[in-house]
Order: sequence, then C-alpha cells, then structure tokens
Amino acid sequence: MSAQMVGIIGIVVVTALLFSRMWIGLSMMLVGFFGSWYLADWNTAMSIVGVVPFSQSMIYALTCMPMFILMGIVLAMSGLGGDLYDFASKWMGRIRGSLAMATLLACGFFSAVCGDSVTTAVTMGKVSYPEMKRHKYADSIALGSISAGGTVGVLIPPSICFIIYGLITQQSIGALFMAGVIPGITQVLFYMITIAVIAKIKPHLIPKGEKVQMVEKIKSTKTIWPVAILFIVVMSGIYLGWFTPTEAGAIGASVSIIITLLNRRIQGKLSASFIEALKNSAMVYFLIVGAYVFLRFLALTKLPANLGNAVMSLYTNYGFSRLWIILALALMYIVFGAFLDVLACILLTLGIVYPIVEGLGFSLIWFGVIVVRLMEIGMISPPLGLNLFAVTKTTKTSISSAFKGILPFLIADGVHLLLLVFFPSLSLWIPSLMKTTFS
Repeated sequence: MSAQMVGIIGIVVVTALLFSRMWIGLSMMLVGFFGSWYLADWNTAMSIVGVVPFSQSMIYALTCMPMFILMGIVLAMSGLGGDLYDFASKWMGRIRGSLAMATLLACGFFSAVCGDSVTTAVTMGKVSYPEMKRHKYADSIALGSISAGGTVGVLIPPSICFIIYGLITQQSIGALFMAGVIPGITQVLFYMITIAVIAKIKPHLIPKGEKVQMVEKIKSTKTIWPVAILFIVVMSGIYLGWFTPTEAGAIGASVSIIITLLNRRIQGKLSASFIEALKNSAMVYFLIVGAYVFLRFLALTKLPANLGNAVMSLYTNYGFSRLWIILALALMYIVFGAFLDVLACILLTLGIVYPIVEGLGFSLIWFGVIVVRLMEIGMISPPLGLNLFAVTKTTKTSISSAFKGILPFLIADGVHLLLLVFFPSLSLWIPSLMKTTFS
C-alpha cells in the first residue's frame, strides 16, 4: 500500500471516529500514532507522541488562548449578554424587526469579548428569545437570527479559531485579529439587512418594536462600557504595537476581572469562571496536540505535498482559474462545517489546504478570514449545523423552525462571502496599517 493511500485511509478513519463521537484530539492522536508506526517504525511513532505534546504546549503565542477564554467566560457569567441586548433593543426603537436586529447587534458586541460561536448563540438565545416570543415574533425568525448572530463569535476578535489558524500556518495572530474586524462588522450589517428585507416582504412575521424614550436609551449605554473598554484596550494595543496578542490576552483577562469585581456582577462566580476557563483551555490544548501528531503522520505520507502539486498542475498546466480552486475549497469547508466542529475542521484540513493556497499566491491572512467565514456558514447549515441544535436545545423549540428560519441568512452569507473573496482589501486593509505584525 502506498504512503499516499495510507494517508487517505487515515483521514477517512479520523472522520469516522469523529462521527462516532470520540474526542477530536484523541481521534487524531490515535490515527497519527498508529499511522506513523505503520509507515516508519515504533520508535518514530513513540518519538512523535513523546515530543509533540511538550513542544506544542510550550509555544509562547498559544498562551494568549486561555487568557482570552477566561476573559469571555468572566464577562459571560457576569450577565453581560443581557446588558448588551437591552442596550441594542432600546436603540433600535420602533423599527420593524428591531428585536431581531438588536439580537444580531448584541451578538456582534458580545463577540468582541467571547470568541466562540456556540457560546455567543446560547448566551444571546437565553436573553433574546423570550423577548421576541413576548412580542409575537415567528419562531423561525427568532431562531434564525439567534443562530446566525452566534456565528459572529468566531470572526470578530478575539477569536480562538484565528489563534489556531495562525499557529498552524505560521501567520501573525495580531494581523489575523485585525483582518476579522471589517468582515465581522459587515456580516452583522448583512444580517440586519436580511431582517429588514423579510420585514418588508412578510411583515406579519416580524412586528414593530416599542417606542423608547431618549432618557432610557442613554441610560442603557452605561451597561456596555466593559465591552467598549476591553475592545479598545485590547485591539488598539495590538494595532499600535504596544503589546503582543499574548500580552493582550493577559491584559484583557485582568481588566475583565477587575471590571466585574468593581460592578459587583461576579460575586460567587469567579472561581467557577476559572474552572470553566481551565476546562475549555485544556480541551483546546488537547485538540492542538492531537492535530499536530496527525499532521506529522500526514507529513510522512507526503499526501499534502502531492495534493498541492496536483492542484498546482491544474492551475499551471490546464489553465484552471485560481478563483475556481478557491471556490472548490469553499464548498468543501461548507460541507465539512455542517457536520463537524469549527476547530475540528480547521485542524483536520488546514495542513493539506494552506500549502495549496500559498502556492497559488493568495494571502494566508486573507484566506484565514475566508476559512473562518466558511466554518461559520457550516455551523448554521442543515442538516447538522451545530448552532441550530444548540439554540433549539436552549430555547426548547423545534429544529424544523430553525432550519426554516436560517435559509434567508444563508443567502446573505453567500453574498457576503463573495464580497470577501472578490474584495480582499476588506480583510487586508487594517492589517496593512498595523504598526507591527508580530505574532
């Protein structure tokens, strides 16, 4: 059996193990170990599993991940999601669909301190769904807007997906964070426009909001100052080169704890926040270690190099457009994203895909935004979009209503994705202005 065939079988086995609900990191580690043993020898396989966990967990840039996770969890447990929704809903006022738009806007704000799609969707679902039902929104619209809004959590920085992507592709995490800002903002705008269009076509599904006095609107701004402070401190510090993303994570976590202690919103929950952050960080670290063991196995098979050469020959020898190749990769990620977790998709495929993209001459910073955006689309794509199931479980509603309600947002996603593909400057403009591009 050729080494390339062993690599293909390894990918199939990992995928099968993931569908059998085995831990993602363990699946990749087991296949990587036994595959390396088969292709090389026992000593090589043991050397890989002995060295990789230590070497990868000691990467300095990776230390920003648990800090950003802690920052998001502390603020989530402080009830920030409800504050953000209250602010957004009051400022949307009497616009038809104001509560759905407020949900999307609040998701965008919450993403600035979270970095996880499902967490954003579940947090906002607990707050916004009862309000939308009280105002007689159709279930499909309520569930669709919450599920779609949650996906912004992995695009607007800080984003765990960008951190993992940067480590695997050796790209600046700071530049990736900055690259996600404009696409994240435009994504929220596209979703809000989608709500406005639905309200125009089917007004019976989306009622008008309540009139809110200006005094109440101004009062609601007091609740969002923690997000504003954190986002400005963390992002401006990275942009201006005052500190690295790793230092930004530590500063963000520290400031979030100080803020929640000062406004007395985290009493009795701080220790639980640390424990939850520790659990989530350990899970992601285990994913990364498993992925690197698997990538070492793929390197032995030479499958990534051979696939890259095959794709490059389509471009150089047969005249295939670079854009068609990118669109083919996009379709693959959307399909994968509908069935697998975002991090699982990135870790499983990126070692093979990114050398192809780099060989075609595309910016890997731009491609990072495209990959994360594609994973977001997968997370709300039937039949197994994770956000859809998370939101319906939280709100105790029908999955069929969520499937129905998400379709308009998927159309908006398609248009937004094409915009990002054809206008790379939307992703690359802010990184090009950065004072430094350190990782």
